[in-house]
Amino acid sequence: MTAIDHVGIAVPDLDAAITWYHDHLGMILVHEEVNDDQGIREAMLAVRGAPKGTAQIQLMAPIDESSTIAKFLDKRGPGIQQMAVRVSDLDGLSEQLRSQGIRLVYDAPRRGTANSRINFVHPKDGGGVLIELVEPAA
Repeated sequence: MTAIDHVGIAVPDLDAAITWYHDHLGMILVHEEVNDDQGIREAMLAVRGAPKGTAQIQLMAPIDESSTIAKFLDKRGPGIQQMAVRVSDLDGLSEQLRSQGIRLVYDAPRRGTANSRINFVHPKDGGGVLIELVEPAA
């Protein structure tokens, strides 16, 4: 692990959430995309003036009612869905965690925000927290 990457927050309306974080907390939009693989539209927000690489807020809204985020919202409503840590070797860390009996959500890494590679530590093995492992794109 090299850093806390972001905190992911599930929201029903991405545009309204971006506006709220900007207007009330002064955060700035640094990246926005549609991730068809995950069935979401997402935005990364940063603290204005923060150094590059500082932890961000990820806002995620469903575009597909069968997506994980849609199911999260249906069950729990808006709120923190995951905490993400930045890693330099996702494959190596995944192998290490599995050898320690830690369950990962996916058998193989998937594409995340900005073409990063991701996987998740299952909440049952992460102290009740869904922990996203993020290897940034080169």
